[in-house]
Amino acid sequence: MENTRRSFLKKMTVAGLGTAGLALNGNAAASTVVTDAPESKKKKPAGKDDGKLRFGFIGTGSRCHEHINNVLSIDGNKIVAICDIQQGPIERTLKHIANFNVPAPKVYTGSDRAFEQMLNNEEFDCVIIASPWEWHVPMSVAAMKAGVPYVGVEVSAANSLEECWDLVNVSEATGSHLNIMENVCYRRDVMAALRMVREGLFGEILHCRCGYEHDLREVKFNDGQHYNYVPGSGDLRMGPTAFAEAQWRTNHSVRRNGDIYPTHGAGPVAHCVNINRGNRFISLTSMATQTRGLHKFIVDNGGENHPLAKVRFNLGDIVTTQIKCANGETILVTHDTNSPRPYSLGFRVQGTEGLWMNDGDNVYIQGKSKPHRWDNSEEWFKKYDHKLWSSLEARAAEAGHGGMDFIMMYDLIDCIRNKKPAPMDCYDAAAWSAISPLSEMSIARGGALVDFPDFTRGQWIHRQDAFAL
Repeated sequence: MENTRRSFLKKMTVAGLGTAGLALNGNAAASTVVTDAPESKKKKPAGKDDGKLRFGFIGTGSRCHEHINNVLSIDGNKIVAICDIQQGPIERTLKHIANFNVPAPKVYTGSDRAFEQMLNNEEFDCVIIASPWEWHVPMSVAAMKAGVPYVGVEVSAANSLEECWDLVNVSEATGSHLNIMENVCYRRDVMAALRMVREGLFGEILHCRCGYEHDLREVKFNDGQHYNYVPGSGDLRMGPTAFAEAQWRTNHSVRRNGDIYPTHGAGPVAHCVNINRGNRFISLTSMATQTRGLHKFIVDNGGENHPLAKVRFNLGDIVTTQIKCANGETILVTHDTNSPRPYSLGFRVQGTEGLWMNDGDNVYIQGKSKPHRWDNSEEWFKKYDHKLWSSLEARAAEAGHGGMDFIMMYDLIDCIRNKKPAPMDCYDAAAWSAISPLSEMSIARGGALVDFPDFTRGQWIHRQDAFAL
């Protein structure tokens, strides 16, 4: 088995060093070759002119607006430039920025490669990428090669093993800090649970569960004008004539079968078991159910003769992935976005002394809880509230996703100002995102066990915890 693993890792390393990031549709960027990465451009130090950090944004949809809110609500930042290929989002973003009474940023548009012009023309301390998934790696690679010191990429960071290696190789070659913008790692209950893990309340961690269980049917389809489809409200669209995520996200459900959005769950539990810092993912196996939900949604809302009823979806409605870690822990990850259900990330962190279960808000600590009776997690989380939340609660109150977006941006900006490594670096981005292509590979092979590449090339053994200390 060990010889097989070594052979696999060697092949993956070679692939990462010499293979381009593969585009996922006909409109995507050309391959991004990462070998012989050029020396980073010499950029002026952060805040050299006026003391403010210089931000750029690639992709100006609703996610970008949330990031802009947080960047501009923290003193000492400015937006230098924005880039998008669609005029509507650009205009909405400019109006949004104008509400802050700050100078308008430069605008780059006109072609799929306009972001390269922006990166080459402007000087940034940080560029945030909030574009469709297939552009994350080409844009991140371009930003790092252009000498941007910190690059924040939205989730999932990559879609293939080659793309995961691209992020690692270019970050290492250029010295640019890549940060995966996984906001759930900053959710208040998640950070409190992480503190409890680190203080040993749960004992030795044995098993975690997590996932992305979110009914996205009304996001994957809309009427071409509104973000969410309201059942019975009118036309039902996906692809180029749709609006926002339905333009591109739904197509992943047509072409792929695996856990295509793993990091909301995998990121937080990875911190709990010290992935890439004394531990690592070593293998996984995945299985998928039938694909029924999206077709049924089309028929229920558009009828059996609706043109989209002919679309053949590939994504199983529920995908489950079991991961084995080097230190012995197991992690169960669930992807469920095509079914009628309430939202849940299904967190469970279990050790030799107790556990936290997100669904039901339950905590049990041996010797402290009543025998065989759950405690409400709220009482524990108040006691173990993370200092980032206890100190920033008032400022985070109005931010997106319950405040965790603000905490995430605050932490990243602190790293930029103090020239610290990214909170969730290229190795995290690669390991968490690799669950997607590996799960697709396992499902295609009938649930076969698939080995994880070691994106740290052995560094995980000696690397120390850095996140949210």
